Amino acid sequence: MKKMTTVCLLSLLMVMNALGFEKVGVTSFQFLKISPDPTVTALGGAFAASSRGTESLYGNPAALVHQRGFGTFISQTDYVFDTQHVTAAASWGFGDWAVGVYGMSIDYGSIPETDISHLGYLDDGTFNPGLTGNSFTLGATDIGLGFSQQLTDKFSYGLIGKWLSEDFSVMKTELFAWDIGVLYNSGFRTIALAATLRNFGPQVKYIDQAYPLPQTMNIGVSAVLLGDRDPLLMQSSIHKLLLTTDMVQPRDYAQQYNIGTEYSFRDMVFVRGGYRLNYDTEGLNFGLGFKLKNVALNYGYSDYGENLPAVHRFSIGFINI
Repeated sequence: MKKMTTVCLLSLLMVMNALGFEKVGVTSFQFLKISPDPTVTALGGAFAASSRGTESLYGNPAALVHQRGFGTFISQTDYVFDTQHVTAAASWGFGDWAVGVYGMSIDYGSIPETDISHLGYLDDGTFNPGLTGNSFTLGATDIGLGFSQQLTDKFSYGLIGKWLSEDFSVMKTELFAWDIGVLYNSGFRTIALAATLRNFGPQVKYIDQAYPLPQTMNIGVSAVLLGDRDPLLMQSSIHKLLLTTDMVQPRDYAQQYNIGTEYSFRDMVFVRGGYRLNYDTEGLNFGLGFKLKNVALNYGYSDYGENLPAVHRFSIGFINI
């Protein structure tokens, strides 16, 4: 029965991807492409086979089941053009299954309102370019509820239903979308295989035009090269080295590749680095992490090239994986 369920889930993932994956030049709700997790971004976005615990609500939901008991995650992202992303999440693990909930708020800032009736010189001689004194506030919201189950000792799956909203003050759009993921422990050392399909949902209509969501499929592989639990290369009780990579199939771009590595010392200090291949702006990423008992602090840095400022992400969370 469990084998049949596994086959059905994998088939469902492929069918959903095929049904909604007509290549287009433009997609909507671009904020869904931006991860709030500094660990994921420091690893170059290679999350499919490396996500674990509460943070997997923003990566591979199949890994949510690795959270034992209660876990939390709070992050702040200082994105380009003074855009602010604030995220909070919580999850509960109950042995072979887990649930999680998250919310993300994106603040695009405000735009001054102008009107031709206000265009001209004021009484004091100052020229008014049409400013009315009012402004438009722009933002977006992503709220999700996730579930994950360990079907066998090697295979788990996860599903997230999420409510999405984008508010341009004069127009607001809302819809419901899905994320689905699978995670497979190969049984050979620490090699894990994974696949995710994110942002599966209806098109977004703007007045008389409709555009699809930025649906993305990731296929990933990860392995612990150095560690204390059956590493791929060398045994160590205090050092750990993880290598992870994703092949990414976005809906509005050619195939992309993410690769990342994480070194940890005594499971307390973490140094991460990653690179994104075939992206217009993103490339080099790195980050740091510190964990004291079950409290984790993480920082991620993303380079966006010469024409855009770097992006910084910070998070704090209570983890137990």
